[in-house]
Amino acid sequence: MHPLWLVLAGAFASALGGCAGYRLGAVNPELTAGKTIQVNYFENKTLEPRLPEALNHALRKRLQQDGTYPLNTRGDGDILVNGVIERYERQGVSFQPNDILTARDYHVTLTVRVTATERVSGKVLLDREVTGRTTVRVGSDLSSAERQALPLLTDDFARNATTWLVEGAW
Repeated sequence: MHPLWLVLAGAFASALGGCAGYRLGAVNPELTAGKTIQVNYFENKTLEPRLPEALNHALRKRLQQDGTYPLNTRGDGDILVNGVIERYERQGVSFQPNDILTARDYHVTLTVRVTATERVSGKVLLDREVTGRTTVRVGSDLSSAERQALPLLTDDFARNATTWLVEGAW
């Protein structure tokens, strides 16, 4: 047999083997079948005023994209998701070359306590802190830079929260 055919056959076999762990559809179909999810307005315990709206929008969008649970916006979802925005932290990671006190880049971290409960039974399905992170490059104005980075921060949070809501070990 020609060596090229052996290489191609090996590549094909490894590609098929790489997909062996992939599963189409819901991870926990017995838990998610026929249930809808409702995302309530998050409580904000930080001094950042724009966070609740941005977080709720990002989480709803991510849940719709995932498609495991239909999103219920009428107030009668089977699973109720609530959140408390606990911390919004900014930490300098790189500084101006001639001024070690002025940060050039920040890591921004958002911490939210997310709870998911069943409407009928009141059983708590998820109760944990979920974080979102991004890096902010400060230009001439820190508040403008943070405002531009807010969608990245909330999308990272929403991705992490959706993973816990859909695949969590409940």
